Amino acid sequence: MHRPPADPGERYRFTVVERWVHRTTSTLMMTAIITAACLYLPFLAEIVGRRRLLVIIHEWSGILLPAPLLAGIFFRSLRADLTRLNRFGPHDHGWAWRAVRHGTGAAGPAGKFNAGQKLFSAFIAGAVLVMVGTGLIMWFPHLSALTVRTGASFVHDWLALVVGILVIGHIRMALKDPEARYGMRTGRVSRAWAKREHALWTEDRSENSDR
Repeated sequence: MHRPPADPGERYRFTVVERWVHRTTSTLMMTAIITAACLYLPFLAEIVGRRRLLVIIHEWSGILLPAPLLAGIFFRSLRADLTRLNRFGPHDHGWAWRAVRHGTGAAGPAGKFNAGQKLFSAFIAGAVLVMVGTGLIMWFPHLSALTVRTGASFVHDWLALVVGILVIGHIRMALKDPEARYGMRTGRVSRAWAKREHALWTEDRSENSDR
C-alpha cells in the first residue's frame, strides 16, 4: 500500500529494503577494502598487525558481498530498481561524458538513476562476481593449478585497486550531495531536488508497496 511522505514537499526514493541492502553491502565492501589495504601496504600492516585476523575478516567480508542483494531480490521494490539500473534510454547517451566535462547539473535530464549510477552499478556487480571467484581460488589453493592461482591473484589484486578507486570516487560524489545522502538515510528526498537531478523520474506507486 502506498504511504505518502510525512512532508508533502518530499517523495519516497528508496524503501527500507533498498536502504538495508545498500548499507550492508557498503559495510562489507569497505571492510574488504580496508582489510586489503592493511594486508598489502607495508606501513599499514606494521601499524595494525594481526595479519591472520585481517585475512579472515577480508575473506568473509568478500565472500558475503553478494548476500545482501540476494536476500533483497525477493522484494519487488528492489527488483524494480534493478530493472531501472539495467536499462539505458536515449537520455542516457552521452550523459556520463557531459557530466565529466561540465558537471552533473549540465549533463541533461535523468531518470531515477542517471547514466553514471547505472555504469557504476553494472561495473561493481561484475567486479564483485570476479572478485569472489578469484578470491575463492586463492582461499582454496589446493583445488586449482599454480598457473590458475597466479592468474587469479593477478586479476584479484588489480581489479581490487580499480574497485577501490571507484568506491572512493562514489563516496566523494556522495559527500558533495547532502540531499542524496539524506535520501539514502531516510528513503525520502525533496521534490525540488528530484526535479533538478532526476527530472525524468516519474511517480510509481509500486515503489512503496514493499515498505
